[in-house]
Amino acid sequence: MTEPDFWNDTIAAQKTSQELNELKVKFDTFHNMENLSEETELYMEMLEEDESVKGELEESLLKLDQILAAYEMTLLLSEPYDHNNAILEIHPGSGGTEAQDWADMLFRMYTRFGNAKGFKVETLDYQAGDEAGIKSVTLSFEGPNAYGFLKSEMGVHRLVRISPFDSAKRRHTSFTSVEVMPELDDTIEVDIRDDDIKMDTFRSGGAGGQNVNKGVYRCPFDTYSNWYCCLFNSRSDTIW
Repeated sequence: MTEPDFWNDTIAAQKTSQELNELKVKFDTFHNMENLSEETELYMEMLEEDESVKGELEESLLKLDQILAAYEMTLLLSEPYDHNNAILEIHPGSGGTEAQDWADMLFRMYTRFGNAKGFKVETLDYQAGDEAGIKSVTLSFEGPNAYGFLKSEMGVHRLVRISPFDSAKRRHTSFTSVEVMPELDDTIEVDIRDDDIKMDTFRSGGAGGQNVNKGVYRCPFDTYSNWYCCLFNSRSDTIW
């Protein structure tokens, strides 16, 4: 970081600084555990001759237990993208207003969870429901290990309750899907092999396509990871 050209690449420099800060936090945590462990051991030796240190011993044990629990969580969140920021999307399933209300409950729950963890929570996209709830929402969570804490929420969430939107007070089952993705920067390298790509070439057709058919092709690039890229080429322009 002391090199003159370190900040020439701002994105890479910020990533390095973040990694350095995370290493400092781990070092400080381990150092505190070591000091508390020695302090606790000393209190245990003193307790044999002086019971007045019992309170200090209990306090030291409590602090050590809390630090160990936090350090254990850090070790659990050690997958490649666990330390990244997270993008979370919520989409209600079939069920109309009931499902949209369930999606809104999850939206509020994740927002409060992020705030409680000290994450910076931002709403990137929000579509309100017709009567209540939401049709979809996209959130960003910025903070250490945001993706690691949220990735297990990915999947379909179900709610069974007496619907407040049903005048007959019947029981309804609602479903909402939650997608969680790590936020990636420009330093990531994606390796696309030739055998992962399938390319088809054919002429455009249909009404109004006479000029296109004279020499225009449509080339979809279909990878086996469900990503698609289509190129439309005409005499006047190229559209991706």
